[in-house]
Amino acid sequence: MKALVCRSLSAGLDGLAFETVSLPPPGPGQVRIRLHAAAVNFPDVLMVQGLYQHKPQLPFTPGMEGAGEIVAVGEEVEALAPGMRVMVSALGCFAEEVQAEAARVRAIPKGVDDAVAAAFTAAYLTAYVGLVRRAAIGQGEWLLVHGAAGGVGLAAVDLARVLGANVIATASTPDKRRFLEDYGVEHVLAPDGFRDSVKALTGGRGADVIYDPVGGDVFDESTHCIAFGGRLVAVGFAGGRIPVLPVNLALIKGFSLMGLRAGEYGRRFPQQGRENIAAIDALLAQGKLKPHVGARLPLDKAVDAMRLLSSRQAIGKVVLEC
Repeated sequence: MKALVCRSLSAGLDGLAFETVSLPPPGPGQVRIRLHAAAVNFPDVLMVQGLYQHKPQLPFTPGMEGAGEIVAVGEEVEALAPGMRVMVSALGCFAEEVQAEAARVRAIPKGVDDAVAAAFTAAYLTAYVGLVRRAAIGQGEWLLVHGAAGGVGLAAVDLARVLGANVIATASTPDKRRFLEDYGVEHVLAPDGFRDSVKALTGGRGADVIYDPVGGDVFDESTHCIAFGGRLVAVGFAGGRIPVLPVNLALIKGFSLMGLRAGEYGRRFPQQGRENIAAIDALLAQGKLKPHVGARLPLDKAVDAMRLLSSRQAIGKVVLEC
Protein backbone atom coordinates (compact mmCIF):
# COMPACT_ATOMS: atom_id res chain seq x y z
CA MET A 1 0.00 0.00 0.00
CA LYS A 2 0.98 3.66 -0.35
CA ALA A 3 1.84 5.64 2.77
CA LEU A 4 3.46 8.96 3.62
CA VAL A 5 6.63 8.16 5.56
CA CYS A 6 8.65 10.51 7.76
CA ARG A 7 12.30 9.43 7.77
CA SER A 8 13.80 12.64 9.17
CA LEU A 9 12.45 15.58 11.14
CA SER A 10 12.39 18.87 9.26
CA ALA A 11 10.85 22.30 9.79
CA GLY A 12 10.21 22.49 6.05
CA LEU A 13 8.58 19.02 5.90
CA ASP A 14 11.45 17.82 3.69
CA GLY A 15 11.71 14.51 5.50
CA LEU A 16 8.41 13.26 4.09
CA ALA A 17 7.89 11.08 1.01
CA PHE A 18 5.39 8.51 -0.22
CA GLU A 19 6.58 4.92 -0.14
CA THR A 20 5.14 1.49 -0.81
CA VAL A 21 4.87 -0.31 2.53
CA SER A 22 3.13 -3.36 3.95
CA LEU A 23 1.35 -4.09 7.21
CA PRO A 24 1.43 -7.39 9.13
CA PRO A 25 -1.81 -9.28 9.73
CA PRO A 26 -3.87 -7.75 12.55
CA GLY A 27 -2.78 -9.03 15.93
CA PRO A 28 -5.04 -9.78 18.90
CA GLY A 29 -7.31 -6.82 19.58
CA GLN A 30 -6.32 -5.06 16.35
CA VAL A 31 -8.32 -3.83 13.36
CA ARG A 32 -7.18 -3.02 9.84
CA ILE A 33 -9.01 -0.24 8.02
CA ARG A 34 -9.04 0.71 4.36
CA LEU A 35 -9.02 4.49 4.70
CA HIS A 36 -11.26 6.71 2.64
CA ALA A 37 -10.35 9.98 4.38
CA ALA A 38 -7.84 11.34 6.89
CA ALA A 39 -7.90 14.69 8.70
CA VAL A 40 -4.88 16.97 8.93
CA ASN A 41 -4.23 18.46 12.37
CA PHE A 42 -1.60 20.85 13.74
CA PRO A 43 -0.03 18.05 15.83
CA ASP A 44 0.65 16.17 12.57
CA VAL A 45 2.76 19.08 11.35
CA LEU A 46 4.49 19.56 14.69
CA MET A 47 5.24 15.83 14.95
CA VAL A 48 7.15 15.65 11.64
CA GLN A 49 9.05 18.77 12.69
CA GLY A 50 10.04 17.22 16.01
CA LEU A 51 8.14 19.88 17.95
CA TYR A 52 5.28 17.82 19.41
CA GLN A 53 5.31 16.28 22.90
CA HIS A 54 4.79 12.80 21.42
CA LYS A 55 7.85 11.84 19.36
CA PRO A 56 7.37 8.57 17.45
CA GLN A 57 10.43 6.54 16.56
CA LEU A 58 11.61 7.17 13.00
CA PRO A 59 10.49 6.22 10.43
CA PHE A 60 6.75 6.66 10.97
CA THR A 61 3.60 7.54 9.04
CA PRO A 62 1.86 10.69 10.35
CA GLY A 63 -1.88 11.30 10.51
CA MET A 64 -3.82 10.96 13.77
CA GLU A 65 -7.40 10.42 12.63
CA GLY A 66 -9.21 8.92 9.69
CA ALA A 67 -12.31 7.12 8.46
CA GLY A 68 -12.95 4.15 6.22
CA GLU A 69 -14.00 0.51 6.13
CA ILE A 70 -12.76 -2.40 8.20
CA VAL A 71 -11.05 -5.03 6.03
CA ALA A 72 -9.73 -7.39 8.70
CA VAL A 73 -9.83 -7.96 12.45
CA GLY A 74 -7.56 -9.88 14.80
CA GLU A 75 -8.46 -12.30 17.52
CA GLU A 76 -10.36 -11.00 20.56
CA VAL A 77 -12.15 -8.30 18.53
CA GLU A 78 -15.87 -8.69 19.16
CA ALA A 79 -17.82 -5.48 18.44
CA LEU A 80 -16.18 -4.71 15.10
CA ALA A 81 -16.28 -6.69 11.85
CA PRO A 82 -15.12 -6.43 8.23
CA GLY A 83 -17.35 -4.16 6.16
CA MET A 84 -18.19 -1.73 8.97
CA ARG A 85 -17.72 1.99 8.31
CA VAL A 86 -15.61 3.38 11.14
CA MET A 87 -13.68 6.33 12.52
CA VAL A 88 -10.17 5.71 13.84
CA SER A 89 -7.91 7.76 16.10
CA ALA A 90 -4.43 6.33 15.70
CA LEU A 91 -1.08 7.31 14.23
CA GLY A 92 -0.52 6.25 10.62
CA CYS A 93 -3.60 7.61 8.85
CA PHE A 94 -1.79 9.34 5.96
CA ALA A 95 -1.90 6.05 4.11
CA GLU A 96 -4.23 3.81 2.16
CA GLU A 97 -4.65 1.52 5.16
CA VAL A 98 -4.00 1.74 8.89
CA GLN A 99 -3.87 -0.80 11.69
CA ALA A 100 -5.13 0.22 15.14
CA GLU A 101 -6.23 -1.13 18.48
CA ALA A 102 -9.97 -1.85 18.50
CA ALA A 103 -10.44 0.61 21.38
CA ARG A 104 -9.45 3.41 19.01
CA VAL A 105 -12.07 2.48 16.42
CA ARG A 106 -15.80 3.17 16.46
CA ALA A 107 -18.72 3.16 14.05
CA ILE A 108 -19.58 6.15 11.88
CA PRO A 109 -23.15 7.34 12.51
CA LYS A 110 -25.58 6.92 9.63
CA GLY A 111 -25.69 9.86 7.24
CA VAL A 112 -22.17 11.08 8.07
CA ASP A 113 -19.73 10.97 5.16
CA ASP A 114 -16.14 9.79 5.46
CA ALA A 115 -14.51 13.23 5.27
CA VAL A 116 -16.71 14.61 8.05
CA ALA A 117 -16.14 11.49 10.17
CA ALA A 118 -12.38 11.80 9.73
CA ALA A 119 -12.48 15.48 10.68
CA PHE A 120 -14.61 15.02 13.78
CA THR A 121 -12.92 13.45 16.76
CA ALA A 122 -9.83 15.51 17.60
CA ALA A 123 -11.48 18.91 17.24
CA TYR A 124 -14.76 18.09 18.95
CA LEU A 125 -13.22 16.04 21.74
CA THR A 126 -10.93 18.99 22.45
CA ALA A 127 -13.92 21.33 22.48
CA TYR A 128 -15.93 19.04 24.75
CA VAL A 129 -13.18 18.51 27.30
CA GLY A 130 -12.34 22.22 27.24
CA LEU A 131 -15.85 23.61 27.55
CA VAL A 132 -17.61 20.90 29.55
CA ARG A 133 -15.00 19.12 31.65
CA ARG A 134 -12.53 21.94 32.26
CA ALA A 135 -14.50 25.21 32.07
CA ALA A 136 -17.93 23.76 32.97
CA ILE A 137 -19.54 26.43 30.82
CA GLY A 138 -23.14 27.25 31.70
CA GLN A 139 -26.13 28.14 29.56
CA GLY A 140 -26.20 31.87 28.89
CA GLU A 141 -22.54 32.43 29.77
CA TRP A 142 -20.33 34.42 27.42
CA LEU A 143 -17.68 32.46 25.51
CA LEU A 144 -14.86 34.12 23.57
CA VAL A 145 -13.32 31.77 20.97
CA HIS A 146 -10.05 32.72 19.31
CA GLY A 147 -8.97 31.27 15.99
CA ALA A 148 -12.65 30.51 15.54
CA ALA A 149 -12.48 29.74 11.81
CA GLY A 150 -9.92 26.96 12.30
CA GLY A 151 -10.84 23.36 12.95
CA VAL A 152 -10.38 23.48 16.72
CA GLY A 153 -11.96 26.91 17.14
CA LEU A 154 -14.93 26.17 14.92
CA ALA A 155 -15.66 22.98 16.85
CA ALA A 156 -15.82 25.06 20.04
CA VAL A 157 -18.22 27.50 18.37
CA ASP A 158 -20.40 24.63 17.17
CA LEU A 159 -20.51 22.87 20.53
CA ALA A 160 -21.03 26.12 22.48
CA ARG A 161 -24.22 26.82 20.57
CA VAL A 162 -25.54 23.37 21.52
CA LEU A 163 -24.66 24.11 25.15
CA GLY A 164 -26.53 27.41 25.07
CA ALA A 165 -23.58 29.76 25.48
CA ASN A 166 -23.36 33.23 23.94
CA VAL A 167 -20.46 33.18 21.46
CA ILE A 168 -18.01 35.91 20.52
CA ALA A 169 -15.49 34.82 17.88
CA THR A 170 -12.23 36.23 16.60
CA ALA A 171 -10.56 35.36 13.30
CA SER A 172 -7.47 36.66 11.56
CA THR A 173 -8.70 37.65 8.08
CA PRO A 174 -11.77 39.34 6.58
CA ASP A 175 -12.59 36.14 4.66
CA LYS A 176 -12.56 34.10 7.85
CA ARG A 177 -14.70 36.66 9.65
CA ARG A 178 -17.22 36.68 6.80
CA PHE A 179 -17.34 32.89 6.95
CA LEU A 180 -18.12 33.00 10.66
CA GLU A 181 -20.89 35.52 10.12
CA ASP A 182 -22.38 33.30 7.40
CA TYR A 183 -21.98 30.35 9.79
CA GLY A 184 -24.33 32.15 12.16
CA VAL A 185 -21.97 33.70 14.70
CA GLU A 186 -23.51 36.99 15.74
CA HIS A 187 -20.43 38.64 17.24
CA VAL A 188 -17.25 38.37 15.14
CA LEU A 189 -14.13 40.43 15.85
CA ALA A 190 -10.57 40.87 14.62
CA PRO A 191 -7.92 39.23 16.85
CA ASP A 192 -6.42 42.52 18.01
CA GLY A 193 -8.09 45.41 19.80
CA PHE A 194 -11.00 43.16 20.82
CA ARG A 195 -10.95 43.80 24.58
CA ASP A 196 -13.23 46.86 24.54
CA SER A 197 -15.72 45.19 22.19
CA VAL A 198 -15.88 42.10 24.39
CA LYS A 199 -16.57 44.22 27.45
CA ALA A 200 -19.26 46.19 25.62
CA LEU A 201 -20.98 43.06 24.30
CA THR A 202 -21.02 41.51 27.78
CA GLY A 203 -22.34 44.60 29.52
CA GLY A 204 -18.97 45.42 31.01
CA ARG A 205 -18.61 42.01 32.65
CA GLY A 206 -16.16 40.39 30.24
CA ALA A 207 -16.11 36.85 28.87
CA ASP A 208 -16.92 34.10 31.35
CA VAL A 209 -14.89 31.56 29.36
CA ILE A 210 -12.11 32.19 26.83
CA TYR A 211 -11.05 29.36 24.53
CA ASP A 212 -7.60 30.13 23.15
CA PRO A 213 -5.75 27.96 20.61
CA VAL A 214 -3.68 30.97 19.45
CA GLY A 215 -1.64 32.25 22.41
CA GLY A 216 0.78 35.15 22.01
CA ASP A 217 -0.70 38.64 21.91
CA VAL A 218 -4.23 37.21 21.76
CA PHE A 219 -3.71 35.54 25.14
CA ASP A 220 -2.26 38.73 26.62
CA GLU A 221 -5.24 40.83 25.53
CA SER A 222 -7.67 38.15 26.71
CA THR A 223 -6.53 38.60 30.30
CA HIS A 224 -7.87 42.15 30.13
CA CYS A 225 -11.41 41.23 29.04
CA ILE A 226 -12.12 38.13 31.10
CA ALA A 227 -14.88 38.28 33.70
CA PHE A 228 -14.20 38.12 37.42
CA GLY A 229 -14.11 34.42 38.23
CA GLY A 230 -13.73 33.57 34.54
CA ARG A 231 -11.93 30.59 33.02
CA LEU A 232 -9.22 30.98 30.38
CA VAL A 233 -8.66 27.68 28.58
CA ALA A 234 -5.22 27.39 26.95
CA VAL A 235 -5.62 25.07 23.96
CA GLY A 236 -2.44 25.76 21.98
CA PHE A 237 -0.08 28.32 20.51
CA ALA A 238 -0.88 28.61 16.81
CA GLY A 239 0.23 32.24 16.95
CA GLY A 240 3.78 31.06 17.59
CA ARG A 241 4.61 32.65 20.95
CA ILE A 242 3.96 30.86 24.23
CA PRO A 243 2.65 33.64 26.50
CA VAL A 244 3.51 34.24 30.15
CA LEU A 245 0.73 35.10 32.59
CA PRO A 246 1.32 37.95 35.05
CA VAL A 247 -0.12 36.26 38.12
CA ASN A 248 -1.21 39.58 39.62
CA LEU A 249 -3.89 39.79 36.89
CA ALA A 250 -5.30 36.42 37.89
CA LEU A 251 -5.20 37.46 41.54
CA ILE A 252 -6.98 40.77 40.99
CA LYS A 253 -9.62 39.41 38.61
CA GLY A 254 -10.02 36.04 40.31
CA PHE A 255 -9.85 34.09 37.05
CA SER A 256 -8.48 30.60 36.43
CA LEU A 257 -6.05 29.49 33.74
CA MET A 258 -6.81 25.96 32.58
CA GLY A 259 -4.57 23.82 30.42
CA LEU A 260 -6.30 21.55 27.93
CA ARG A 261 -5.06 18.22 26.58
CA ALA A 262 -8.13 16.23 25.65
CA GLY A 263 -6.32 12.98 24.91
CA GLU A 264 -4.36 13.10 28.15
CA TYR A 265 -7.59 13.80 30.05
CA GLY A 266 -9.02 10.54 28.73
CA ARG A 267 -5.86 8.62 29.59
CA ARG A 268 -5.85 9.97 33.15
CA PHE A 269 -9.58 9.45 33.64
CA PRO A 270 -10.60 6.50 31.42
CA GLN A 271 -14.26 6.41 32.44
CA GLN A 272 -14.74 10.13 31.81
CA GLY A 273 -12.82 9.70 28.55
CA ARG A 274 -15.33 7.10 27.35
CA GLU A 275 -18.18 9.34 28.44
CA ASN A 276 -16.69 12.25 26.48
CA ILE A 277 -16.51 10.21 23.28
CA ALA A 278 -20.04 8.89 23.77
CA ALA A 279 -21.35 12.43 24.30
CA ILE A 280 -19.86 13.92 21.14
CA ASP A 281 -20.79 10.85 19.06
CA ALA A 282 -24.41 11.16 20.19
CA LEU A 283 -24.50 14.82 19.22
CA LEU A 284 -23.01 14.00 15.81
CA ALA A 285 -25.55 11.22 15.24
CA GLN A 286 -28.37 13.61 16.17
CA GLY A 287 -27.12 16.18 13.66
CA LYS A 288 -26.48 18.74 16.39
CA LEU A 289 -22.77 18.99 15.58
CA LYS A 290 -21.77 19.71 12.00
CA PRO A 291 -18.02 19.66 11.28
CA HIS A 292 -17.03 21.95 8.43
CA VAL A 293 -14.57 20.49 5.93
CA GLY A 294 -13.07 23.52 4.24
CA ALA A 295 -10.57 21.75 1.98
CA ARG A 296 -10.41 18.27 0.49
CA LEU A 297 -7.19 17.11 -1.17
CA PRO A 298 -6.12 13.72 -2.53
CA LEU A 299 -3.84 11.60 -0.38
CA ASP A 300 -0.82 12.24 -2.61
CA LYS A 301 -1.12 15.96 -1.76
CA ALA A 302 -0.66 15.31 1.96
CA VAL A 303 2.40 17.55 2.27
CA ASP A 304 0.57 20.38 0.48
CA ALA A 305 -2.33 19.90 2.90
CA MET A 306 0.00 20.13 5.89
CA ARG A 307 1.50 23.33 4.51
CA LEU A 308 -1.99 24.74 3.90
CA LEU A 309 -2.85 24.11 7.53
CA SER A 310 0.41 25.47 8.94
CA SER A 311 0.03 28.66 6.86
CA ARG A 312 -3.26 29.28 8.70
CA GLN A 313 -5.11 29.75 5.42
CA ALA A 314 -7.58 26.95 5.99
CA ILE A 315 -11.15 27.44 7.16
CA GLY A 316 -12.51 24.54 9.18
CA LYS A 317 -10.83 21.18 8.69
CA VAL A 318 -8.44 20.01 5.96
CA VAL A 319 -9.07 16.43 4.86
CA LEU A 320 -7.19 14.00 2.62
CA GLU A 321 -9.36 11.69 0.52
CA CYS A 322 -7.95 8.29 -0.43
